[in-house]
Amino acid sequence: MIDRARLVVVDDEADVRAMLEEYLTCKGYAVRSADSGVALRRLLASEPADLVLLDINMPGETGLSLARYIRASGPCGIIMVTAAGELADRLAGLETGADDYVTKPFDPRELLARIRSVLRRMAETGPDAASEAPEPAATPRERLPLGRLQFGRLQFGRCLLDLDRRLLIGPDGEEIGVTAMEFDLLQAFAARPNRALSRDQLSQLAHNRGWDPLDRSLDIRITRLRRKIETDPANPQTILTVRGVGYMFVAGAS
Repeated sequence: MIDRARLVVVDDEADVRAMLEEYLTCKGYAVRSADSGVALRRLLASEPADLVLLDINMPGETGLSLARYIRASGPCGIIMVTAAGELADRLAGLETGADDYVTKPFDPRELLARIRSVLRRMAETGPDAASEAPEPAATPRERLPLGRLQFGRLQFGRCLLDLDRRLLIGPDGEEIGVTAMEFDLLQAFAARPNRALSRDQLSQLAHNRGWDPLDRSLDIRITRLRRKIETDPANPQTILTVRGVGYMFVAGAS
């Protein structure tokens, strides 16, 4: 997927679209562009994309609405593009399930690094990766020893975390959808059970970048994960908030 990934640039500014099309095409990607939600829907109907670069603030249908449409349509990476300082937009974008974001003005090299990172994570969680991994012998309902792996799986709240196949499995054996960055966060917790981790540590471990005190994206991902793994998200028992420090994964909690 990574070498000839199909990208779509969605932005109402013609110069931004032209710049990104030229730059990303030179980097080996198959790039198309759209100036509106209508144009994007038309492009995706003709051929799916592996990743969409989506400007939030566009006339007509907003990037947030389009992100929900893309997420519901099938596996596709989403990187939101927001104006500098628009924290509310970034948080709203992550709430829709976006994999990452960049702020304008941005360095194309930084954007390229984020594109590669999202595509790499998608490749690791895709059907090909899953089919190559041996099927675990453990059943989805089987409770594993506290904080211990069995067949590459770890009990994580009411769910099982399959580290080999990068899947989150629900109590009835169903796959629970998580974004690549959400899984990376779960993986960082799983490697350090019962240990309080600061937001900066988690950001470095899971996303390979420092934490900005004004950026609540990490907290948003924690909230989304709690909805998926906790029996009572309002009273979390698996991912705890450690006042003055950050968060802690409690192995064996349910």
